[in-house]
Amino acid sequence: MNAQELTRAVKNHALKLGFDACGISKAEFMEPEARRLDEWLNQNRNGTMKWMENHFDKRVDPTKLVPGAKSVVSVIGSYFHPSNENVNELSPKIAKYAHGRDYHKVFKSKLKELFKFTESLTGALNGRFFVDSAPVLDKAWAVRSGLGWLGKNSNVLNKNIGSFFFIGEMIIDAEFAYDGPVTDHCGTCTKCIDACPTDAIYEPYRVDSNKCISYLTIELKEQIPEEFQESIGNWMYGCDICQDVCPWNSKPSQTQFDDFIPREKLLNKDLNYWAELSNDQYNDLFEGSAIRRAKFEKFKMNALLVAEYVRNQS
Repeated sequence: MNAQELTRAVKNHALKLGFDACGISKAEFMEPEARRLDEWLNQNRNGTMKWMENHFDKRVDPTKLVPGAKSVVSVIGSYFHPSNENVNELSPKIAKYAHGRDYHKVFKSKLKELFKFTESLTGALNGRFFVDSAPVLDKAWAVRSGLGWLGKNSNVLNKNIGSFFFIGEMIIDAEFAYDGPVTDHCGTCTKCIDACPTDAIYEPYRVDSNKCISYLTIELKEQIPEEFQESIGNWMYGCDICQDVCPWNSKPSQTQFDDFIPREKLLNKDLNYWAELSNDQYNDLFEGSAIRRAKFEKFKMNALLVAEYVRNQS
């Protein structure tokens, strides 16, 4: 099987597994991305996420992460579902991606199947697969493989799907027919920049984590700084503001994974429920959920801040 045939077969199988698209790039040192990442880190834009400074060489060169790697196979899969939409603007909010099962588990299981399928075509296959794990620049590889362009809010945008999707990749030693990047279609639009209540998008395509609501409600372990507490609004976990206002998300692609359909027990909880949430309720409600990354203490701090905000708005 030649490179073109292998490429066609792997991409078709990725679609059969439920992914919305698959793109493939040559595994190599990412010179411009390395320069931008180094600048961003030197400006302390990563906040308390010091792990982003680790393994810099592997982060910008997949051949150092997976010796002998020749290709990076990237996949994207929508997590959007109509029931994600919150009809009451004052209800406490959780980012859409966290309404279903933990995406790490779902995507990793599907990537394992894709890896085995690829190996069945190539023979012995050396490599690894990742889902928002290890030092891998997921967004950069998705862009390099033509799955979208980097939007001004630093999310990858796809003309047909929008941006409500997860990214995963295989870094392997097989050779393919490689894809190239697509054109940037943000144009003169600045809706994401204008809508961010904390001014986290400090310039097009650049986000300061220290001000980002997703960072403040998930990664920052302590209480949210007072200067941002009102701007957080009613976001308890994560934030979708810059994606919700994006014109490319006016008709987002619906997820093909049942595991990403929002859990009924997560929806339509009133303000008092979240404010009075116990540790046991938290563990039961978020079993197998990405929300557990925030830990109970952090989530409860967020819930109490949101409760105060909503009551002040009522």
